[in-house]
Amino acid sequence: MDRNSVIGLILIAAILIVFSIWNTPNQKALEEARRKADSIALAQQNQAKKQVADTQSFKNSTDQVKAKDSIQSFDQYAEFAKAAKDTSRIISIENDVLKLEISTKGGGPYSVELKKYKTFDKKPLILFYGDSTVFGFNFYTRSNRVINTAELFFKPLENSNKILLSEADTAKSLHLRLHADANRYIEYIYTLRPGSYKVDFKVRLVGIDSLLAPSTTQLDLVWATCLRAQEKEVVNENTYTDITYKFNQEDVEKLEINGKTDEKTENLRNRVKWIAYKQQFFSSVLVGEQPFENATLHIRSVKDTSLRLLKYMKTEAGVAYSPVQKTEQLGFWFYFGPNHYQTLRKFNLDLEELVRLGGSIVKFINRFLIIPVFNFLSKFISNYGIIILLLTIFIKLLIFPLTYKSYLSMAKMRVLKPQIDQINERIPAEKAMERQQAIMALYKRAGVNPLGGCLPMLLQFPVLIAMFYFFPTSIELRQQSFLWAKDLSSYDAIISWNAHIPLITEYFGNHISLFNLLMTITTIITMRMNNQSNASQQTLPGMQTMMYMMPIIFMFVLNKYSSGLTYYYFLANVITIIQNEIFKRSIDENKLLQQLNENKKKPVKKSSFQARLEEAARKRGYKR
Repeated sequence: MDRNSVIGLILIAAILIVFSIWNTPNQKALEEARRKADSIALAQQNQAKKQVADTQSFKNSTDQVKAKDSIQSFDQYAEFAKAAKDTSRIISIENDVLKLEISTKGGGPYSVELKKYKTFDKKPLILFYGDSTVFGFNFYTRSNRVINTAELFFKPLENSNKILLSEADTAKSLHLRLHADANRYIEYIYTLRPGSYKVDFKVRLVGIDSLLAPSTTQLDLVWATCLRAQEKEVVNENTYTDITYKFNQEDVEKLEINGKTDEKTENLRNRVKWIAYKQQFFSSVLVGEQPFENATLHIRSVKDTSLRLLKYMKTEAGVAYSPVQKTEQLGFWFYFGPNHYQTLRKFNLDLEELVRLGGSIVKFINRFLIIPVFNFLSKFISNYGIIILLLTIFIKLLIFPLTYKSYLSMAKMRVLKPQIDQINERIPAEKAMERQQAIMALYKRAGVNPLGGCLPMLLQFPVLIAMFYFFPTSIELRQQSFLWAKDLSSYDAIISWNAHIPLITEYFGNHISLFNLLMTITTIITMRMNNQSNASQQTLPGMQTMMYMMPIIFMFVLNKYSSGLTYYYFLANVITIIQNEIFKRSIDENKLLQQLNENKKKPVKKSSFQARLEEAARKRGYKR
């Protein structure tokens, strides 16, 4: 314990002692207090006599109120009136990775804890919790009353409040029944298996067909909850929080809100296979064995950030009902777990789409290149900083031919710069078109493609964008430390502050990320090297300034992003700098110029397309 703590404890003790002495009564005060106590005792005796006289009257009144409430409960819930009043219990069913708590009021999921994960501050990771969670079915009875099962109390068949699976168990189930009477009830069956994030959920309707309205063809399912923040950067986590759903045998879509909209509702006309309340790294998914009908989805932002709640989400959907026997069973299952690509892909339901990988070519690169290599390296190396380094080297080697071709093309144009300067001196600037044609003719005779330096670089952009999607949503990086970065899935702040600075706090944040800073510096260096290598190209006024402003803009954008992402960009820049130095030393520009001059002596080979154009022109009577 340090000196300040000791001094603090001494001061607190001194204050308590002085306060107790100050409030200790003197002898006169004690006598006055004794007199008041005697008066109060006499008054209490008189009051007791009156209470005895009123007890019977109060009991009669209470019995009348209970009778009235019983009539109202029966009137509201009809045959389910006995289930309207009870004491709520929480029953848990858990395996080695998942703890699911069920409330007997409503019988639905009350909270979910993922045991193998923690929040950013090392607390238990709970996806949702408390009375904000609603799960149940609504339907009409024959007496035209609306029954909401979320308001009624279920009776568990198991005596224990905790069902724990061992490694020897194949599965365990929790049964809860909502009784209308002894022979008619609704039963919820939750089944969990060891090591699984999947929870089977069956709904048995025993004898309920005699209670339902004759026209009933579906039950209305309601599922609502508030998702809790798990990560350090709540604003960034919120951008990945949405409702994702899959149309039956169709595409996966999402309902999301941005800064311009606080809430949004969407009515889905097509049938839906599954609905997921998705967060950055975790999801709560409800899957129906039969597709949901006429689903309505609602998402709303939660303003009170002190509670660390992300968004409120609600689903209302129809579940087909067509009893052919006295017992009807509806099949569902939940997935409460991480957004891990390989885990979700095993379900064969496109659940892996919960991991955002981009679209078209970017998604293809992530799916068939980045993820397989990343997973392969993860089998042998536990340090994800080293894995990212090796992944960067692998990608750089893969695109090495493009990089070399780009540098070689710029070197060719650089050695031709004196000849280009001669053309510019010979042809005045007023004849810009003639000057450009002469330069292009020079390139053609020398065998130089002016776009050769740009196209290979452009082909690398899909890889850079693929990484932009991969790293921030890769759960493997979550809470993995490397060097000074404590969590590669979040920013690596070396300096932080609490004061609110207009614009800076909103767009940059109250911190400086070191990998982001290193990325910016190395990006500027690579741009400068490229400009020096491409000195033959004339740039428009202000273009140089704009080019150097882009890294600064990206620094503001990426400061709150995953440090794994900025670390990758930093490594890519460092390797590019090293490659450029190697290329510079290995390419003899004098020999390269000699080769280009030799090319100019050779006849220019026409392409087949150009030859066909000239042949068509000749036949039409045009002459060169």
